[in-house]
Amino acid sequence: MQIAHDAVVLVADGRKMLFLRNAGDATHPNLQVEENREQDSDATRDQGTDAPGRSFSSVGPGRSAYEQTDFHQLDEDRFAAEAAEMLKKRALGNDFESLIVVAPPRTLGELRKHYHVTVSDRLTGEINKDLTGHTIPQIEEAVASAD
Repeated sequence: MQIAHDAVVLVADGRKMLFLRNAGDATHPNLQVEENREQDSDATRDQGTDAPGRSFSSVGPGRSAYEQTDFHQLDEDRFAAEAAEMLKKRALGNDFESLIVVAPPRTLGELRKHYHVTVSDRLTGEINKDLTGHTIPQIEEAVASAD
């Protein structure tokens, strides 16, 4: 996938996001870090204090248990929604014309739920990978080699 000059590349997962801008051209990308944000999130066992609730079944005998709330996943989903909000503000401010988003499947799905129409219009590609732990040259190579 070619990265247009001045395109923004968002590399994100549920805890970290990198906003990169291509200072190079489509054939020789040169991604520069514009913003780096990371969130600390405690494990679910450290966030929840109560056991999941139980309820009586109105249909048959017995009780039903509720599933344990995954607070860690809720934090990651909220973080993805924040990333989408940042993309919206930047798109409405005409900060970029071309956008490529790189994220693992769950985060990518959560981002898509929150894309503003202006962000969707400027989206030139999505890559379904977790590259947040990679170096900038590795990210450039992974984006350039993606279909």
